Amino acid sequence: MPWYDMPLERLREYRTSTQEPDGLDDWWAGRIAEARALAEPLTRTPHQPGLYDPFQVDDVEFSGGGGDRIRAWHFRPRGNAAAPMVVKFIGYGGGRGVPAEHVLLPALGYALLVMDTRGQGGRWTSGATPDGGTGTGPENSLVMTRGITRPEDYYYTRLFTDAALAIDTAIKLAGSGAGPGIAVTGGSQGGALALAAAALRPDVVRVCHADVPFLCDIQRAITLAPHAPYTEIPEFLAENTKLIEPALNTLRYVDCALLARRITATTLVSVGLMDDICPPSTVFAAYNEITADKEIAVYPYSDHSCPRGHTERQLAHLGKHFPAR
Repeated sequence: MPWYDMPLERLREYRTSTQEPDGLDDWWAGRIAEARALAEPLTRTPHQPGLYDPFQVDDVEFSGGGGDRIRAWHFRPRGNAAAPMVVKFIGYGGGRGVPAEHVLLPALGYALLVMDTRGQGGRWTSGATPDGGTGTGPENSLVMTRGITRPEDYYYTRLFTDAALAIDTAIKLAGSGAGPGIAVTGGSQGGALALAAAALRPDVVRVCHADVPFLCDIQRAITLAPHAPYTEIPEFLAENTKLIEPALNTLRYVDCALLARRITATTLVSVGLMDDICPPSTVFAAYNEITADKEIAVYPYSDHSCPRGHTERQLAHLGKHFPAR
């Protein structure tokens, strides 16, 4: 894929033209308060005891958006109740998978909560959580237009609320390990959820890692990205022309380029300048709105992925700003 977006010097200055909805903070506070009012106690079930020594893995259920039960994996190093907690979010189409997919951070001394993605997990890694009452388990689903005509009904409103309540869950599970706050991480859709969690819970999220994040400057992205998932929206609106205005309005409520203004966490973002799934300008649109301490890793010849060496940059950043004890 060639460089098809803005040159790098323009990307570093680019700002979204999408207008933030009035009362966005109060609106999101209402969504989170509603979900908390419906929440039931979290549950933990040991998973394959002894298999993942020297850490314990639990199958966790907590209440997310609308009170729906959300599955997660929780890793905790044995004998270290004060291990700092990282929350990990998953990319589009995937679910929490199996614990073996997530052992790096626990091996380095971190507690880890891996949130499943409601109504996904039917593609490149498995899931275990339905989207509320719409199904009985994971799906190989397309979710970009699910409930898109009203922000209260939109799929990503529910998913962002799940992410905010995953932070509540992480605090409970971390115990004394929550003292330094919580770190969040994810790539693509997971990167969007990391940005959203940091924006919606700035009181406790201290470090945010967002690789090639999705759902940033969405109104630009759906006119520029040549590949799914963004293309799901213009394909839908091409025939449902009367829904264009309400759909574009809904997208403003979950646009991470707008939510990013609330982030107070130390943040590391990555972008590939040949990314034809999450266009570089949309990633910079979110990054450029962050006023907290931040860095962006720019990979000129990468597409919708990061070089393998980027993991070491993330680990060094985490070790500096959120060290394991």
